[in-house]
Amino acid sequence: MEMYDDFALVYDRFMDETPYEEWCQFVVGRLKQDQITDGILLDLGCGTGSMTELLAKQGYDMIGVDLSDSMLDIAMEKRAQSGHNILYLQQDMREFELYGTVRAVICLCDSLNYLLEENDLLTTFKLVNNYLDPNGLFIFDFNTVYKYETVIGDSTIAENREDCSFIWENYYTAEDQINEYDLTIFVKQQKDLFRKFTETHLQRGYTLETMKRLVEQSGLIFVEALDADTHGSVTETSERIYVIAREHGKNLG
Repeated sequence: MEMYDDFALVYDRFMDETPYEEWCQFVVGRLKQDQITDGILLDLGCGTGSMTELLAKQGYDMIGVDLSDSMLDIAMEKRAQSGHNILYLQQDMREFELYGTVRAVICLCDSLNYLLEENDLLTTFKLVNNYLDPNGLFIFDFNTVYKYETVIGDSTIAENREDCSFIWENYYTAEDQINEYDLTIFVKQQKDLFRKFTETHLQRGYTLETMKRLVEQSGLIFVEALDADTHGSVTETSERIYVIAREHGKNLG
């Protein structure tokens, strides 16, 4: 789980084509279906705070939780620029603690794929259920086994830019459904001088069946799943899936 140290410095530059605005529109639209138009939301695995900032801009009171202090440093720089009143907490999602309950929990950009054991997912889901308001929503995404096996696994991706470049090498193991990707980053320090650093990340692919089972075991109510790209039904070739679950077990009275 120790990662996103040096990479945090260039993370936003390499993620500049990530459709955060589109993701935010989906999340807000889904929240409004349940009349969640204000109140406190938790962005679990918030990273550099891109989604957290967008949801704060929509009028929600935001809490961001992430394990990486380097990513949170950048998130807090964004907060200083925007002036949004966001609370950031450096915590492991498997052990996170809040001061009270929240109306919804959001966990996007394949953050949950970093949990390599089903028990870790189950622990996290139980905590989410614990910290949700009665009937609160949990919206998360995950990368599928199909994506790692067929699209990403054993491929090399490289990108060369004016001030930074990266090489992203993937190694997928079908036995444990774990994808290892080795990142080599070159960042320009001054004219003709680049700094090189490397990081290794591990992610596990999951099936919708597994996620649904763990959601239900945690006490949450599974509501629906959608293909994250089409917003339609999940298929065998869905690469990323949205899951919507609902809090269960608290007394509405």
